[in-house]
Amino acid sequence: MKHLLKTILLAIAFATGLAGATVPAWALVEIDVNKGNVAPLPIAITDFLSGDAMGKQISDIVSADLQRSGLFAPIDHSAFIEKVSNPDAAPRFEDWKVINAQALVTGRVTQEVDGRVKAEFRLWDVFAGQQLVGQQYFANKGNVRRVAHIIADAIYERLTGEKGYFDTRIVYIDESGPKNNRVKRLAIMDQDGANQRYLSSGKALAITPRFSPNRQEITYMSYESGQPRVYLLQIETGQRELVGNFPGMTFAPRFSPDGQKVIMSLLRDDGNSNIFTLDLRSRNTTRLTTADAIDTSPSYSPDGTQITFTSDRGGGTGHSQIYVMGADGSNQHRISFGNGSYSTPVWSPRGDLIAFTKQTGGEFQIGVMRADGSGERILSSAFQEEGPTWAPNGRVLMFFSAAAGAAGPKLHTIDLTGRNEQEVPTPNFASDPAWSPLLE
Repeated sequence: MKHLLKTILLAIAFATGLAGATVPAWALVEIDVNKGNVAPLPIAITDFLSGDAMGKQISDIVSADLQRSGLFAPIDHSAFIEKVSNPDAAPRFEDWKVINAQALVTGRVTQEVDGRVKAEFRLWDVFAGQQLVGQQYFANKGNVRRVAHIIADAIYERLTGEKGYFDTRIVYIDESGPKNNRVKRLAIMDQDGANQRYLSSGKALAITPRFSPNRQEITYMSYESGQPRVYLLQIETGQRELVGNFPGMTFAPRFSPDGQKVIMSLLRDDGNSNIFTLDLRSRNTTRLTTADAIDTSPSYSPDGTQITFTSDRGGGTGHSQIYVMGADGSNQHRISFGNGSYSTPVWSPRGDLIAFTKQTGGEFQIGVMRADGSGERILSSAFQEEGPTWAPNGRVLMFFSAAAGAAGPKLHTIDLTGRNEQEVPTPNFASDPAWSPLLE
């Protein structure tokens, strides 16, 4: 995506007049995301002024992003009293107080002589009567949606104190065709379901795509040769590379936090799977577990010092539990002790939580626990729910879910309160999502 940066010119220039009035530390408008149940903040997002439909398109995307987060409640335009005609001027704050808008967004979209689009916005604290932030962005018309997501991220960060997650993408498995003969191919989209496109043809089964933490690159498994092989795929160029041809079966490849290694589970002739790392530069493999058990689904902590994985070494048919070990395989210890079977543990980008899938009582659940296994909480339950993946700010999870009798799974998001579950639109059935880092 670096070439896109050159066109977007994130000269997030606090341009002359835009950054002049910033709100003091005692501003009334803020959201404490660390509270267990946050009431959505009423926010008014006016249509950005423009000579065409582009201004409304951008403000609509900003509004939809913020609303889906569950932290903001955009106010219906029919309630607006003031009609903003000059986004550079201070609004009539009393008109916005009347409709209980605690924050206000105004903006403008213009076209430069070189054909680029300039999008400007201001975020106002209505009750303090001051500007919180003002920024401007330049982009070509093909990147207008990205600009809207970046504006939503800027608003989210200013009002919550944490990075947003709207300027991101999702890679997942698109599933089409009859249930007994599904075509599964790699697909990618924006986090809100827009800009869908395919990354593989579907001629060979593709599964478990995972994003690199620092490049627009994914690792995934394909059965092109009849055996699962691990590939690297550059999303922008389409360049693909075979990571390695390992004997036996390969499962669940995932990048290390620095992007220099791939960690995976390899099945040997003895019927046990163990966890290995592959150095992408030297192509050397290192074995980390040697238990007489099935060890799989490894995931690094964000600092790269620890790895979480699942294993059935504790006994009990079909009952795997979550374990943690050092990045070198040392100090392997169990952290989950609940009823049921745990799978697909994924460490939060914040480092504080591990998300997991749990099967118990005839249903699947998506939950989180602290890195020491304490504080287990179930966020969602259904007939089928699997494969959690974290938004880059560690506040939202995406997974795939299907109700009993459903013809196939769909993608869902949920925040850490467990109170904001939403389906993500996809053209077909969808599974195994992986969330990108913020685009650059």
